[in-house]
Amino acid sequence: MSLLPWTIYVSLAGALIVLLAGARSAAAARWLALATAAGGAALALGAAAGGVPASGLQTLVDAAWIPALGVRYHLAADGISLTLVLLTGLAATAGVLFSWNVGERVGEFFALYLALIGGVYGVFLSADAVLLFVFYELAIAPKYFLIAIWGSTRREYGAMKLVLYSFAGSALVLAGLLWAHAAGGSAGYSLAELAAGRYGAAEQVWMFALVFAGFAVLAGLFPFHTWAPTGHVAAPTAASMLLAGVVMKLGAYGCLRVALPLFPAGFAFWQPVIAWLAAGGIVYAGLIALTQTDFKFVIGYSSVSHMGFVLLGLAAATPAAVSGAVLQMFSHGIIAGLLFAVVGRMVYDRVHTRRLEELRRMPLHRMLPFAAVTFVLAGLASMGMPGFSGFPAELMILVGTWSRSPAWALVAAVGVIVAAAFTWRVMQLAFFGQAKRDSGGPAVPAAAPVAPITWPERAGAILLLGTTIVIGLRPDLLLGWIESSLRSPLWQAVLKGGTP
Repeated sequence: MSLLPWTIYVSLAGALIVLLAGARSAAAARWLALATAAGGAALALGAAAGGVPASGLQTLVDAAWIPALGVRYHLAADGISLTLVLLTGLAATAGVLFSWNVGERVGEFFALYLALIGGVYGVFLSADAVLLFVFYELAIAPKYFLIAIWGSTRREYGAMKLVLYSFAGSALVLAGLLWAHAAGGSAGYSLAELAAGRYGAAEQVWMFALVFAGFAVLAGLFPFHTWAPTGHVAAPTAASMLLAGVVMKLGAYGCLRVALPLFPAGFAFWQPVIAWLAAGGIVYAGLIALTQTDFKFVIGYSSVSHMGFVLLGLAAATPAAVSGAVLQMFSHGIIAGLLFAVVGRMVYDRVHTRRLEELRRMPLHRMLPFAAVTFVLAGLASMGMPGFSGFPAELMILVGTWSRSPAWALVAAVGVIVAAAFTWRVMQLAFFGQAKRDSGGPAVPAAAPVAPITWPERAGAILLLGTTIVIGLRPDLLLGWIESSLRSPLWQAVLKGGTP
C-alpha cells in the first residue's frame, strides 16, 4: 500500500515534464506520457501484489496541511480504493496508446491528461474530506481544456456543459461537508471525524441530500445525466475514455466513500428514491441509446445506463450489491474505454463519419477487421456475457438488489435486455451493414483503402480486452479486496439500510 501515494506524485511530476519536453519534441512527449501512465499502473499492481486485504482504511500519509482549518494531508486506502486506483492506471495507459496520433500541441495535451490522472488518484486515496474535494476539482478542470481544444462535435458546448454541471455538483458537496463539520463539532475534516459527528436525523436527511446529489451529478444519475452524452461525443478519444472510464467513477466513489457512511440515517430516508431513479435511468438511457443515429451517442447513453447499475447497487446497500457496484465501476471503466477507443480512434479518425446510415454502407468488417473483432468482443462484455467482467458485476448487483427489493431488480433486468438490443443493433449497422444489394437500392461499395490499425491501438485494445476477460474469469482477484473493505465499522450502518 505504501506505493500508492506515488501514483499521484508520478502523474503530476510527469505532467510537468511532458509539458516541458513537448515544446521540443512531440515524440518525447508521447513516450514520457506513456511511461508515466504505465508507471502509475505498475505502482498500483505492486501495491496489490504486496498488500493484504483488511477492513478499514489504512493510513498511507498523514501530515498537517492547513492547521488553522484542521485540514490534513491524509491519504489512506482500502480494497475499494486499490481497485479504482488500478482501474485508473490501466485506463490511463490505454488512453495514451489511443492518443498516439495527436499532432497538435502534443505536450500540452498529455500534460493536461496526466494532471487529470493525478487528480483522480488523489480522490481515490484521500481520507480528508477537504483534500478529497481539492483533488476532485483538480480532476475536473483539465477536462474542459481537453474537450474545448482537442474535441470535435460542438466541443465548446460539450466542455462548458460538463464543467457547469460538475461545479454545480461540487458546490452542493462543499455545502454539505461544511454543514456537517459545523454541526458535528469535529476539530478536522477527516472522514472518520465527520462520521463520528452526532447529527440529528433531520440534519442527516438534508446533509445526505446535498452531498449525494452533488456527487451523483458526475456519476450520471437520472435526471442529472444530460451532460454525459454530449461530453462524451465532444471529447477526443482519450478524454472520452477517461470521462466514461474513471471521471464518472469519481461521482460514484464520492457517494460510496462520503455520503453513505457519513449520513446513514439520511441514506435510509432517501434510499427508495435513489433506487428508483437508478433503475429507471438504466432503462431510460438504454432506450435512448436504441434510437440514436450517431455511433458515439450510442456508447455515451450506454455509459449512463451502465452507471445506473453502480448507483442501484449502492442504493440496495446489501453486501453483494455494493461489492457488485464496485466491481461494475472497474468493469465499466475498462469496457467503456475500449468502446470509445474503437468508435473514436479506430473508426471515426479513418472514415470521418459516425452516422450509422453512412457506416452501414461501408463494409467496415472488411476495411477494419481488427476494429470489428474488438468491438464485437467489447460489445459482448458490455452486454454482460459470461467470461467478461460485466457478468459477475451485474449479476451480483441484481442478486443483491433482489434481496432488498424484487421490484428494483426487475426494472434493472429490463435494462439488461435493452442493452442487448442496442448493442446488437449498433454492431450490425456500424460493422456489418448491408450484406447484399437492397431491393432497388445501391450495392455495397468496394472496400476503400484506409489507414491500418497501428501498434499502439492494438496494444491498447489487447490491454483492455485482456483485463475484462481476466476479471470475468477470476472476479475473486478484486472481490477479496472489495468485500474486506465492507467489513469496516463505517459500513455496518449502511449495510443495515441506515438503521443504527
